[in-house]
Amino acid sequence: MTLDRDESYLVGLVRELCKLPAETTWVEFKENNSDPAEIGEYLSALSNAAALDGKSNAYLLWGISNNGHEVVGTQFNPHAARKGNEELESWLLRSLSPRLHFRFHRLMVDDKPVVILEIPRASGRPTQFEGREFIRIGSYKKPLKDFPDQERSLWRIFDLTPFEAQLAATQLSANEVLALLDYPAYFDLRNLPLPTDQVGILARLSDEAMLVRNQAGSWDITNLGAILFAKDLHRFKSLSRKAVRVIVYEGKGRLKTLREQEGHKGYASGFLGLIDYISALLPRNEVVGKAIRKDVPMYPDLAVRELVANALIHQDFSITGMGPTVEVFADRMEITNPGVPLVSTARFLDSPPRSRNESLASFMRLVGICEERGSGVDKVVFETELYQLPAPRFETEDHATRVMLFAHRALKDMDRNDRVHACYMHACLRCVEQDPMTNASLRERFGIEAHNSAIASRIIRDALEAQQIKPYDPDQGNRNARYLPWWA
Repeated sequence: MTLDRDESYLVGLVRELCKLPAETTWVEFKENNSDPAEIGEYLSALSNAAALDGKSNAYLLWGISNNGHEVVGTQFNPHAARKGNEELESWLLRSLSPRLHFRFHRLMVDDKPVVILEIPRASGRPTQFEGREFIRIGSYKKPLKDFPDQERSLWRIFDLTPFEAQLAATQLSANEVLALLDYPAYFDLRNLPLPTDQVGILARLSDEAMLVRNQAGSWDITNLGAILFAKDLHRFKSLSRKAVRVIVYEGKGRLKTLREQEGHKGYASGFLGLIDYISALLPRNEVVGKAIRKDVPMYPDLAVRELVANALIHQDFSITGMGPTVEVFADRMEITNPGVPLVSTARFLDSPPRSRNESLASFMRLVGICEERGSGVDKVVFETELYQLPAPRFETEDHATRVMLFAHRALKDMDRNDRVHACYMHACLRCVEQDPMTNASLRERFGIEAHNSAIASRIIRDALEAQQIKPYDPDQGNRNARYLPWWA
């Protein structure tokens, strides 16, 4: 359960949970115990137990007797509780790793106050509280390290359950599913006729693993369905921070924000609108080289489209609290996504693509949102060369990947590092095209006239000294020399 529910639903949930046997590992009943550290340990233990038992959520309830599961009421008020000078919810969130989108609900059941703590299952790695991992063994809370069999099982579950197959919302009626997902966009992107009834729509989405029919006969929306076709990602609490943010700054730094917008649609249904919005914000350019017409975008449309798609597809969804971001500065644009890539940034052009989210990537390729497998970064580098822009840079820091596209800069205004990097990227592109770099190809890349070939020779010499490129043939002469990137 990750959606806002009315009190009648929550009352029904309490009654269903009270019917469970006492030894259920993913539910715990309390009356008035409000010790913050105890709650934190239960958050860890129940979250990990839910993952082991294949549940999307675990629950800690106050106001229910532990033995007979009768409603007795509670004096605990989580919204007024504090740990020292800090609000309880804030302290718990700060003490958990990774941070969970848990929620407290206060309600009346049989005219008695009850509190529900809704806890998402562990995802990607065991949930820790203050650096320690806990688990439920029967009805007891124990340190996970003391139970190696359960710990191994938990890690196997993380390895076997991809992000896309996990659940974003559970226990939904057909009407609720269709109210949450932009299903017409799915049929448009797949070039399929829209079925005339709910049964046909739900069956098709289920076939695509965007929905799952649960044991209760209702529907669960998978992360794949929500992240691709949510009408509003903020309705799915675990995915709300994965909406794309677009920020425009004044000048070259982040001191003054001119505009900031956060998207709300799913990645597939909202992609074209996102790209149109970004393109409208980007400056346009006059003629800057022989390959460029007048009044063209500062940055190639294809490069922007591919890099934004890559940021969405290859992000690490297990990293909470951040999502894909597009930042526009006076002299560059930066596209950042959570997580470091599975291949070295220096080998983006030649390495076979690897994605944490293969189902997501496959669907985005299927509907033409991103390029064919393995060709995306090649096209980004080709487009920047065609527009005679500085070479893009790929960096990783603070558990994130950042790609930078730069506005036009004349060769005379590039420093040595910029020229060497552009030479390296050009050598990579030529290498994957099975046509090694030459002085002539580098001149074309920079727009250098033939009679100024010495400028290209100097750049090649600097790249050789920096060990970014190497001779195609160690015994080759200067005339008709060819070059490869260092890794070739």
